[in-house]
Amino acid sequence: MKTMKVMKKLLMITFIALSAVVARAQEPEELETAARPEVAARIDAARAAYITERLGLTTEEAERFWPIYREFATKRQELRQQYREARRKGADEKELVDLGLEIRQKELDLEKDYSGRMMQVIPAQKLVRLRHAEQEFTRIILRQIQQRRNQMDRRQDFRERHQERLQHRNN
Repeated sequence: MKTMKVMKKLLMITFIALSAVVARAQEPEELETAARPEVAARIDAARAAYITERLGLTTEEAERFWPIYREFATKRQELRQQYREARRKGADEKELVDLGLEIRQKELDLEKDYSGRMMQVIPAQKLVRLRHAEQEFTRIILRQIQQRRNQMDRRQDFRERHQERLQHRNN
């Protein structure tokens, strides 16, 4: 019974955080949510709640798991940022291919290292579910952002049609 209450709270926190994230991701230039600390913090909180629930982490497991996971996620993000920087600076395709392969190898090495560390605090069964939960969370966020954008596009179309009707009446 107590577990159900905790799950309901986690799901509610996740829903609220995701709603806030989606509401903020309205314009194309706002795609870079990681550049906005308050949005990134909301996403991280929602991710933690979602993954904690999906993996069924106990309080003790969560307390030991999340510092390791956050360290891993930060290092993984730093690796991916190297590739984005190279693209932004206009590296040629050959350099991007080579850098991409190098970064993927470093990510794999990083994942091997941190998988070992994570298995010291959570069972392998939960670690196997981690990647799936990460992918599910990303899909949920992207789907909600897309739905929000579609809604905004419909509103913009309505405004344009309304403006055209007003102009037509005035002529």
